[in-house]
Amino acid sequence: MSIGRSKLGFLLPGLIVLVAIILFPLLFTIRVSFSGWDVSQPGLDWIGLTNYLRLAEDMRFWESFGRLAVMAVGSVALQYLLGFGLALLVWRDFRAGRFFRVLFLIPMMTTPVIMAVIWRTVFHESLGPANDLMGLLGMAPLPWLSQAGLAMTSVIIVEVWQWTPFMFLMLLAGLLSLPREPFLAAAIDGAGPIRTFMRVTFPMIAPISIGAIVIRLIEASKIMDTVYVITSGGPGTATETSSYYIFIRGLRDFQIGYAASLSFTYLVIMAISLTIIAKVLARTLLVRDRPA
Repeated sequence: MSIGRSKLGFLLPGLIVLVAIILFPLLFTIRVSFSGWDVSQPGLDWIGLTNYLRLAEDMRFWESFGRLAVMAVGSVALQYLLGFGLALLVWRDFRAGRFFRVLFLIPMMTTPVIMAVIWRTVFHESLGPANDLMGLLGMAPLPWLSQAGLAMTSVIIVEVWQWTPFMFLMLLAGLLSLPREPFLAAAIDGAGPIRTFMRVTFPMIAPISIGAIVIRLIEASKIMDTVYVITSGGPGTATETSSYYIFIRGLRDFQIGYAASLSFTYLVIMAISLTIIAKVLARTLLVRDRPA
């Protein structure tokens, strides 16, 4: 008992600080969401559910969730496919794996804002190398940042470029940790590469895949800096995500109370959505691990 209490004594200060850092901003945000705090009337005057009733009718906020879902799911799916493919390519060659692990860290180490500025230059319609490359291929230049669909595609490309290395490193680490015995058994049974991948490799890497996908979905659901620098939510509101809309209401229009209600609603929706996605992924990818 004394050893257990001493361990708790060492952990307790850190836990208290961690809970305070998380709990106080959350509780304060909830309190602010029930106030009419804005640029003209600063303060925590109680207005009840007014902000939430306004939020329920704010179609711009709900439409931003749809755009966020397209960006997050689309970019993470591409990151997983590309990362898994690259991990499989260098899995058997450990020396090459070391080289690529170092090389692929470069996009991840780049500051997102600096990276977004570079990509905005790349997608510039008249001066960017993207359209120069299109011209070399005999294709007409594209309005990368001024056409709604292409602007969304541009943001997804930037996210994939920066975060595919994360998927690559996670999945490569998982592949390197797999035991050899199942693969030897598959070889003895005469299984080919495709069957071995479907029956052995993929089921064993599924738990790591779920973890990597969920982590990236959590991060992708908060995308704001890339959108801010590359498109500023445009053209119009074509690439405006929930985070960017909350930023506009809170730090551009100074509607602090309303922005707080948006933030708390966003937090609840994302927590529920990501929990459901994690359970669906577990049921889908881990189905082979269940007993018959």
